[in-house]
Amino acid sequence: MTQKIRVTDDVLRSIPDPGQGAILPKDGETNILITSALPYCNNVPHLGNIIGSTLSADVFSRYNRTRNRRTLYICGTDEYGTATETAALKEGMTPRELCDKYYALHKETYQWFNIGFDLFGRTSTAKHTEICQSIYLNLGQHGYLEKQIKDQTYCEGCKKFLADRYVEGICPHCSYIDARGDQCDGCSRTLDAIDLIEPRCLIDKTHNVVAQSSSHMYFKLDAAQPALEEWIKKSWKKGKWSPNATINADGEIVDARMKSGLKPTPVTRDLAWGVPIPPLGREDDKEMGGKVLYVWFDAVIGYVSITGEYTPEWKQWWLNPDNVRLYQFMGKDNVYFHTIYFPAMLLADGSNWTTLHHLSTTEYLNYEGGKFSKSKNRGVFGPAAKETGIPASVWRYYLLSTRPETADAMFSWADCISANNNVLLKNFGNFVNRALKFLSAQYDSVLPESGDTPGPLSPNDPLDAEFITDVNALLKDYIDAMESVKIRLGLQTVMLISSRGNGYLQASGLNKALMTEHPQRCAQVVSRAVNLIYVLSALIYPFMPATSDALLLQLNAPARVVPEVLSTDILAGHKIGQPDHLFKNIDEKMEQVWKARFGGDESTKKEEEAPTSKRKAKKAGAVNAAPNGVAVSGPKSPEAIALEAKILEHGQVVRGLKENKEPKDVIDAAVTELKKLKAELVLLEKLGNSAA
Repeated sequence: MTQKIRVTDDVLRSIPDPGQGAILPKDGETNILITSALPYCNNVPHLGNIIGSTLSADVFSRYNRTRNRRTLYICGTDEYGTATETAALKEGMTPRELCDKYYALHKETYQWFNIGFDLFGRTSTAKHTEICQSIYLNLGQHGYLEKQIKDQTYCEGCKKFLADRYVEGICPHCSYIDARGDQCDGCSRTLDAIDLIEPRCLIDKTHNVVAQSSSHMYFKLDAAQPALEEWIKKSWKKGKWSPNATINADGEIVDARMKSGLKPTPVTRDLAWGVPIPPLGREDDKEMGGKVLYVWFDAVIGYVSITGEYTPEWKQWWLNPDNVRLYQFMGKDNVYFHTIYFPAMLLADGSNWTTLHHLSTTEYLNYEGGKFSKSKNRGVFGPAAKETGIPASVWRYYLLSTRPETADAMFSWADCISANNNVLLKNFGNFVNRALKFLSAQYDSVLPESGDTPGPLSPNDPLDAEFITDVNALLKDYIDAMESVKIRLGLQTVMLISSRGNGYLQASGLNKALMTEHPQRCAQVVSRAVNLIYVLSALIYPFMPATSDALLLQLNAPARVVPEVLSTDILAGHKIGQPDHLFKNIDEKMEQVWKARFGGDESTKKEEEAPTSKRKAKKAGAVNAAPNGVAVSGPKSPEAIALEAKILEHGQVVRGLKENKEPKDVIDAAVTELKKLKAELVLLEKLGNSAA
């Protein structure tokens, strides 16, 4: 039997899968350039890392391919800087050996999750050095670099200046005890290591860390700020940014650093592992000898240099703002560097760069009531996902369905199992299997003549009219969601469409009796169900590409684009492949097995779940700070710790109300309650000090 599928440009997908062909932009078309935050090459990614950037970017990349848009998705490992040097010291190997090890682990992990890059590269390449040095020289040529002599942390034991990540200490803003020298994980503020309270060296913990002066080159962000503000306001509106830490829903710049005035930021470091500083042809070149570029300066340039490894024509993507739209995906802690630091650098460079069109960020994914922790063996990291036996498609579905788009989300084994058993298996899988098995059993796998002509479906009775109207409305919802990079909503809409297909089969009474008594009607129901499955193969492709491939194999059909309306695209006489189950049931008893395996040490779990643990209180010593900023002495009582936890939780509620623009009286009531809790804490701390 000859295959009969309508083959036209508006139905078949012409853009290849990621990594399957050389892609260059084309003038006059919509060309999509996608990046996800480059992961540090010093550890294995966990599920939160994966959903936060690489998986989300992969979904949007694949979606654009289903719209036949020229699409390039670039990522790679961020290999330079102190984090790598520190990890290499701990593991007893060179930075290069460490990067080789973790590059392979990252690549293996992403491949198993079916995350498709056009190139997954690295920053430790000659091309990266070339482009970084070029931008550095351009900044110098245009007057955006200045030398400053400032105090830096110096370890008397190591006999050298300490780069940011060699230093930890107490955050000067929130008193988090384990703040890093470049950023505090407690309040997410960027830091200067010299400002840490009670700094300590990660290598030599027996000697003092003191302040000594050193010369470094600084990027004059203050000089770039006027052009940057103008760019942010224009790009925010054009690219329809979601509200974030830089600009709110009203287009008002809210970043505290910009509101108080940006300040020059260092771009060089005293390290051996990094991009060497090229001479600027100035008198102070000798003072810069032996220094390297600061990792945050060179890391963001990695997007460009990895594209340079992908194609010698990389400038067609990165120096082509009129024809290329840049979408960037990352966790919320990277917003500053991609909306302020990197754009300011490109603007100051003076070239006609492709700059950010749309920013997609996520909040944090936590694990079963706590945090992912490699050291505590808690949570699923890298290759361990494969070891559970859960297919990559199911992992992708669950992670994307819980994508933390507006607030932190929680990974749950019970929810993961339920997502497979009650949504994928009973909804999506059931619809596909029921329709294709009926076609295989009753029509010898050959689609019968239904009377439907190629093209958009026309209703012939009220049941079909409602079905077609509903599906077409949902298709519009899907496209609207995906164009707005509302990934979780897009996936929810796919499941609503498959649910509508189930309802259609049920309402139509698809069975052997219908085939015998109303053969024309039965043929029509089968044809419309099969064509809806063909549509679903394109809709599900961004989220679950392996499931899409399985659908196409069972349909015996080529990959197609996402349509705007339901049509007859697979015609009568077409022979499908062998129907098979797309998903298998997961035994609910596995929840306890996986909890035990990935739960880590229960005592440390309980300790870390507390917003301020006894461990941190003890290490902080005399420098504890209440949420209202009042300094107190001595370790905190259990009552104070519990009240702080309540304050932090209620603070999240207030932020959520403000982000969702709830009525003013609702927000005011929540703020009043928050102030009341803070006042109670102040009183409790005073009473504790008096008793002491």
